[in-house]
Amino acid sequence: MNRRTFDVQDFERLLQALARPTAALELAVFAACLLGAWLLLRLVRGARPRADSVWFGTRVVDGLLFPLLALALALAARALFLAEVPSAVFRLVVPVLLSLAVVRLVGHVLRRAFPASPLVRSVGHAVSWLAWIAVVLWISGALPLLLEELGEIRWQFGNTRISARSLMDGLLSAVVLLVLALWLSSAFEQRLLRGASDNLGIRKMAVNLVRALLLFVGLMMTLSVAGIDLTTLGVLGGAIGVGIGFGLQRLAANYVSGFVILAERRMRIGDIVKVDGFEGTITDITTRCTVIRALNGRESIVPNDMMVSQRVENSSLADPNVAVTTVVQVAYGTDLERVMPRLAAAVAAVPRVLAAPGPSVLLSNFAADGLELTIGFWIADPGSGLGNVKSEVNLAILRTLGGLGVDIPFPQRVVRQAAAG
Repeated sequence: MNRRTFDVQDFERLLQALARPTAALELAVFAACLLGAWLLLRLVRGARPRADSVWFGTRVVDGLLFPLLALALALAARALFLAEVPSAVFRLVVPVLLSLAVVRLVGHVLRRAFPASPLVRSVGHAVSWLAWIAVVLWISGALPLLLEELGEIRWQFGNTRISARSLMDGLLSAVVLLVLALWLSSAFEQRLLRGASDNLGIRKMAVNLVRALLLFVGLMMTLSVAGIDLTTLGVLGGAIGVGIGFGLQRLAANYVSGFVILAERRMRIGDIVKVDGFEGTITDITTRCTVIRALNGRESIVPNDMMVSQRVENSSLADPNVAVTTVVQVAYGTDLERVMPRLAAAVAAVPRVLAAPGPSVLLSNFAADGLELTIGFWIADPGSGLGNVKSEVNLAILRTLGGLGVDIPFPQRVVRQAAAG
């Protein structure tokens, strides 16, 4: 009862301090600190806008450094110039800036780690609400009382006693450690994959191992903060082992296969592969699945176990060049010895067609309507599309045949009508 009355009186004293003339002086000093933080960060970052980063954001004020630097300047100004002035505005400034920094950090890391997840916005809003509620409880003086009451709510699980406060501390620690682990792994991934070319698979495997290690360490620290005895995890580990042996064996096989793919380097990001009737370019290899993007934009998510246990055609393993063919018919009686070299030269003039090996023109079939010619050529950039280069080659063939006066035969039907009578 005394503690509750003390909190109310403390909040009333805060309201009275905000009504004093010295509060205006504190507000002016705080505004100067905000302006100083913006100018310093603008000077360090430069006037040219850059990509979104956790430190500077996109507009300086939406990054993590702005509230932290403003808080540091405010505390320094408070200690140097306002030491004898009763604290009012600065009592509100500290929790607000800290909460703003937490919200910025969590939101940015979650967007960077899960860019395509629809739950990221909801989680970010939940963290924001919790942070600002904590600010209100801190300012009003009700936070210590709430923590004390939560500490009195306890549960008994065998030899382990857990309180509501320890669970809340564990949850907050889990969020903080998860965010830090994702932030560090994201920064490590960005730095390690920068400029990667032929060893991209090995670097991707190192990123996955570091992320798994950071998340495991964060989980262990979270359980320790929550008051859970880590020795009891032996039973949990045994249960997980049994689960993997029965129901999770495919999931475990996918994870193991992912590391095998990255370690053997038989399939790399950027290779053109065909698996289970789907052909495309490997765009990502995760610990669980491989993402293959077809030339028409469709993406196939293939479990890593299938990439290891089934037959996979890799068109880019030994040679990144890809052969493409197209077929055209010319009329019987066409001088092929004159036409075929002209067609090869016309195809070789297409920008994306390789000069070595050069295009080839072969008489492949005696069709019912004409002589069938198969034109083959090679390209070095299949990721840019096959349909567009094949269309350019067909147009070049059509122009060449038209210039030589060669007819392209097509099926014809003769309809006879009997005379009346």
